[in-house]
Amino acid sequence: MTALIFDCDGVLADTERDGHLPAFNSTFEQFGLPVRWSEDDYAEKLKIGGGKERMASLFADPAFAAAAGDGDRAELLLTWHRAKTATFKQLVALGKIPARPGVARIVRAALDTGWTVAVASTSAEDSVRAVLTNAVGATTAARIPVFAGDVVPAKKPDPAIYRLTVDRLGLDPADTLVIEDSRNGLLAATGAGLRCLVTVSSYTRDEDFGEAALVVSELGDPGRPPIEVLANRSSARPEAYLTLDDLRACLEEPR
Repeated sequence: MTALIFDCDGVLADTERDGHLPAFNSTFEQFGLPVRWSEDDYAEKLKIGGGKERMASLFADPAFAAAAGDGDRAELLLTWHRAKTATFKQLVALGKIPARPGVARIVRAALDTGWTVAVASTSAEDSVRAVLTNAVGATTAARIPVFAGDVVPAKKPDPAIYRLTVDRLGLDPADTLVIEDSRNGLLAATGAGLRCLVTVSSYTRDEDFGEAALVVSELGDPGRPPIEVLANRSSARPEAYLTLDDLRACLEEPR
């Protein structure tokens, strides 16, 4: 049986620019922390996997460490990250983070065809479930297992989250396609022995996706401008938007 595993951030929705960045900055302001990330700052922070880990990197600045106080750093990070997650979920609920084109269509078509569909992300599980529900609706989201947060000890590009998903769901790696948007995610997928399709997002278009089977601007939808195929090392022959046949072809050896 074919399986489709979606990353969350940048794949289900453009969450980094429209959700996580403003949520981080709101949290910094809420706790009186002397930092505000610009889009360029955040693009650099995205090289670090995980929200708590990005926050933890701020302690490398002595001025920030002094402003944060003498409390237990692990507890501080947990408190800040919980507040950030709550703000992020509010943004999702307010409709500030729309689903990316093609996500709902592909997910529903895959489920209706009998494919296994899952989401694997090292972001906080509450945030991932909120984005998923917003993207595909509560009824469809309830049919999709989510593996997220600290269920694995290492963040992407470590392949642990994808190995866990494959193991828990009993998937055949040869019949499993991952949809990612970043190089870290691509390396996590291929490190787990899985083929990967990349839909570039606002922060990742210029990254190296040399290991991807197919790289596109988005999944696309009927009635939208045609997708842009940025690289194709698969048997897929996409037209205006991706179909399940295109995704299945990403699992085949190129002809």
